[in-house]
Amino acid sequence: MRDDPPGATPFQPHDHSRCTSTTLAHAERAVAETGARLTPVRRRTLEILLEAHRALGAYEVLDRLAQDGFGNKPPVAYRALDFLVDQGLAHRISRLNAFTACMHPGVAHAPAFLICRGCNRVAEAPADPVRTALETAATALGFTVERSTVEALGLCPACHEAP
Repeated sequence: MRDDPPGATPFQPHDHSRCTSTTLAHAERAVAETGARLTPVRRRTLEILLEAHRALGAYEVLDRLAQDGFGNKPPVAYRALDFLVDQGLAHRISRLNAFTACMHPGVAHAPAFLICRGCNRVAEAPADPVRTALETAATALGFTVERSTVEALGLCPACHEAP
Protein backbone atom coordinates (compact mmCIF):
# COMPACT_ATOMS: atom_id res chain seq x y z
CA MET A 1 0.00 0.00 0.00
CA ARG A 2 2.72 2.44 0.96
CA ASP A 3 6.44 2.81 0.66
CA ASP A 4 7.06 2.82 4.42
CA PRO A 5 9.03 -0.01 5.96
CA PRO A 6 6.84 -2.99 6.87
CA GLY A 7 5.45 -2.62 10.36
CA ALA A 8 5.98 1.15 10.56
CA THR A 9 3.20 2.73 12.59
CA PRO A 10 2.59 6.08 14.23
CA PHE A 11 3.32 4.33 17.53
CA GLN A 12 6.86 3.36 16.49
CA PRO A 13 9.85 5.49 15.52
CA HIS A 14 9.97 5.97 11.75
CA ASP A 15 11.13 8.45 9.13
CA HIS A 16 8.21 10.84 9.52
CA SER A 17 9.32 13.21 6.77
CA ARG A 18 9.37 10.26 4.36
CA CYS A 19 6.02 9.09 5.73
CA THR A 20 4.51 12.52 5.13
CA SER A 21 6.00 13.10 1.69
CA THR A 22 5.05 9.61 0.49
CA THR A 23 1.47 9.95 1.72
CA LEU A 24 1.14 13.44 0.22
CA ALA A 25 2.43 12.19 -3.15
CA HIS A 26 -0.07 9.31 -3.10
CA ALA A 27 -2.85 11.77 -2.18
CA GLU A 28 -1.95 14.12 -5.03
CA ARG A 29 -2.07 11.22 -7.51
CA ALA A 30 -5.38 9.95 -6.11
CA VAL A 31 -7.00 13.39 -6.40
CA ALA A 32 -5.65 13.90 -9.93
CA GLU A 33 -7.14 10.56 -11.00
CA THR A 34 -10.60 11.71 -9.91
CA GLY A 35 -10.30 15.06 -11.69
CA ALA A 36 -10.68 16.94 -8.39
CA ARG A 37 -8.27 19.65 -7.28
CA LEU A 38 -6.04 19.75 -4.24
CA THR A 39 -6.27 23.53 -3.78
CA PRO A 40 -3.73 25.31 -1.56
CA VAL A 41 -6.08 25.28 1.46
CA ARG A 42 -6.94 21.60 0.94
CA ARG A 43 -3.28 20.68 0.54
CA ARG A 44 -2.29 22.65 3.64
CA THR A 45 -5.10 21.00 5.61
CA LEU A 46 -3.80 17.58 4.60
CA GLU A 47 -0.25 18.60 5.53
CA ILE A 48 -1.49 19.72 8.96
CA LEU A 49 -3.19 16.34 9.48
CA LEU A 50 -0.04 14.53 8.38
CA GLU A 51 2.28 16.40 10.73
CA ALA A 52 1.88 14.30 13.85
CA HIS A 53 -0.31 11.21 13.27
CA ARG A 54 -2.77 12.75 15.72
CA ALA A 55 -6.47 13.29 15.44
CA LEU A 56 -7.19 17.01 15.21
CA GLY A 57 -10.45 18.84 15.71
CA ALA A 58 -11.71 21.20 13.03
CA TYR A 59 -10.94 24.24 15.18
CA GLU A 60 -7.33 23.08 15.73
CA VAL A 61 -7.00 22.79 11.95
CA LEU A 62 -8.68 26.19 11.51
CA ASP A 63 -6.21 27.81 13.93
CA ARG A 64 -3.29 26.43 11.93
CA LEU A 65 -4.85 27.49 8.63
CA ALA A 66 -5.40 31.00 9.99
CA GLN A 67 -1.75 31.20 11.09
CA ASP A 68 -0.82 30.32 7.51
CA GLY A 69 -3.05 33.07 6.08
CA PHE A 70 -5.98 30.96 4.88
CA GLY A 71 -8.65 32.75 6.91
CA ASN A 72 -10.22 32.17 10.30
CA LYS A 73 -13.85 31.37 9.45
CA PRO A 74 -14.99 27.82 10.34
CA PRO A 75 -16.23 27.02 6.81
CA VAL A 76 -12.62 27.27 5.58
CA ALA A 77 -11.60 24.28 7.69
CA TYR A 78 -14.86 22.34 7.40
CA ARG A 79 -14.95 22.55 3.61
CA ALA A 80 -11.35 21.42 3.31
CA LEU A 81 -11.87 18.57 5.80
CA ASP A 82 -15.09 17.47 4.08
CA PHE A 83 -13.27 17.41 0.75
CA LEU A 84 -10.43 15.34 2.19
CA VAL A 85 -12.84 12.84 3.76
CA ASP A 86 -14.93 12.64 0.57
CA GLN A 87 -11.80 11.99 -1.48
CA GLY A 88 -10.53 9.30 0.92
CA LEU A 89 -7.57 11.43 2.00
CA ALA A 90 -8.68 11.80 5.62
CA HIS A 91 -10.87 9.94 8.08
CA ARG A 92 -13.29 11.31 10.65
CA ILE A 93 -12.69 9.85 14.09
CA SER A 94 -16.14 9.92 15.66
CA ARG A 95 -15.01 9.22 19.21
CA LEU A 96 -12.84 12.33 19.23
CA ASN A 97 -14.95 14.46 16.89
CA ALA A 98 -11.71 14.91 15.00
CA PHE A 99 -9.93 14.08 11.76
CA THR A 100 -6.79 12.19 10.83
CA ALA A 101 -4.96 11.85 7.53
CA CYS A 102 -5.55 8.63 5.64
CA MET A 103 -2.28 6.78 5.48
CA HIS A 104 -3.33 4.83 2.36
CA PRO A 105 -4.84 7.42 -0.03
CA GLY A 106 -5.99 6.03 -3.34
CA VAL A 107 -6.30 2.51 -1.94
CA ALA A 108 -9.74 1.07 -1.25
CA HIS A 109 -9.73 0.01 2.39
CA ALA A 110 -11.80 0.07 5.53
CA PRO A 111 -9.45 0.37 8.48
CA ALA A 112 -9.97 0.06 12.18
CA PHE A 113 -8.62 3.04 14.08
CA LEU A 114 -6.39 2.51 17.09
CA ILE A 115 -6.66 5.68 19.15
CA CYS A 116 -4.30 6.47 22.02
CA ARG A 117 -6.29 8.10 24.81
CA GLY A 118 -3.08 9.66 26.14
CA CYS A 119 -1.72 11.50 23.11
CA ASN A 120 -4.52 11.14 20.52
CA ARG A 121 -2.20 9.47 18.01
CA VAL A 122 -4.17 7.37 15.58
CA ALA A 123 -3.03 4.32 13.64
CA GLU A 124 -4.91 2.55 10.88
CA ALA A 125 -5.10 -1.22 11.23
CA PRO A 126 -6.57 -3.72 8.78
CA ALA A 127 -10.14 -4.45 9.81
CA ASP A 128 -11.22 -7.07 7.29
CA PRO A 129 -11.76 -9.86 9.86
CA VAL A 130 -13.76 -7.53 12.13
CA ARG A 131 -15.88 -6.27 9.27
CA THR A 132 -16.51 -9.81 8.00
CA ALA A 133 -17.66 -10.88 11.47
CA LEU A 134 -19.93 -7.83 11.73
CA GLU A 135 -21.48 -8.45 8.32
CA THR A 136 -22.01 -12.13 9.13
CA ALA A 137 -23.76 -11.25 12.40
CA ALA A 138 -25.83 -8.56 10.69
CA THR A 139 -26.88 -10.88 7.86
CA ALA A 140 -28.02 -13.50 10.39
CA LEU A 141 -30.35 -10.83 11.80
CA GLY A 142 -31.57 -9.73 8.38
CA PHE A 143 -29.68 -6.44 8.66
CA THR A 144 -27.65 -4.89 5.85
CA VAL A 145 -24.58 -2.94 6.96
CA GLU A 146 -24.15 0.13 4.80
CA ARG A 147 -21.34 1.76 6.71
CA SER A 148 -19.35 1.00 9.83
CA THR A 149 -16.41 2.50 11.67
CA VAL A 150 -14.24 0.51 14.02
CA GLU A 151 -12.49 2.62 16.67
CA ALA A 152 -10.46 1.11 19.49
CA LEU A 153 -9.34 3.25 22.41
CA GLY A 154 -6.22 2.39 24.40
CA LEU A 155 -2.65 3.43 25.05
CA CYS A 156 0.23 3.56 22.61
CA PRO A 157 3.58 2.17 23.75
CA ALA A 158 4.93 5.63 24.75
CA CYS A 159 1.88 6.54 26.83
CA HIS A 160 1.67 3.06 28.34
CA GLU A 161 5.25 3.39 29.60
CA ALA A 162 4.83 6.98 30.86
CA PRO A 163 4.42 7.36 34.63
